[in-house]
Amino acid sequence: MSLVKYSKLSDYKIKKVLRHFCADVDATQTSYLLSINRNTINRLFKLFREAIYRSRIETLQTMLTKEVEFDEAYFGSKRIRGKVGTHKRGRGTWKRPVFGIFERDGEVYTELIPDSSRRSLQQVILKRVSPEAIVYSDGWRGYDGLVDVGYNKHFRINKSKHFSDGKGVHINGIESFWSFTKRRLSKFNGVKAHFDLHLKECEWRWKKSEEQMFKELVFLLKRE
Repeated sequence: MSLVKYSKLSDYKIKKVLRHFCADVDATQTSYLLSINRNTINRLFKLFREAIYRSRIETLQTMLTKEVEFDEAYFGSKRIRGKVGTHKRGRGTWKRPVFGIFERDGEVYTELIPDSSRRSLQQVILKRVSPEAIVYSDGWRGYDGLVDVGYNKHFRINKSKHFSDGKGVHINGIESFWSFTKRRLSKFNGVKAHFDLHLKECEWRWKKSEEQMFKELVFLLKRE
């Protein structure tokens, strides 16, 4: 059975494309290096990202119960915290708030949100994080009231003074993920189309070796 249904490429060539995808070589360069039509590469890359997306959704169904960090990030131009992102006409820029949850020594989870209000953040937290977890955030008012909904072990860091109190109260893990994600997406000059796929791809890529990604993606494609 072919790794990719209805593909005219051999599995050997598909694995070559996979290797370039895992090495984060863009579609244009991959097409040039492998002498494969650019549209074919685009189609394969999208199929890879869709398989990754489905896998991430499946992986993150269980509630997080350990030490968990919260933070939001904004993708696009200058933004105002708490305000929904917009898309402007012409040469305007696109921006969107994303909420991130990182379980220390575990998985990172991201979700597109309409804004970073208390209501929007709590909806995601209540869905993904157990009240038994120890949770860390910065001082943003959107995190006010977590104790009132059962999160009695909520610790906050004042980033204007320090990034850690030396006792484990920090959100360095999720901030490291945001740094990785923004740096990676900047190579593509920002991503407007299929942003959700690219976001889950960043979750999946974070802290993985190329070989680990390759083996995982081969497995995901075989079960499609």
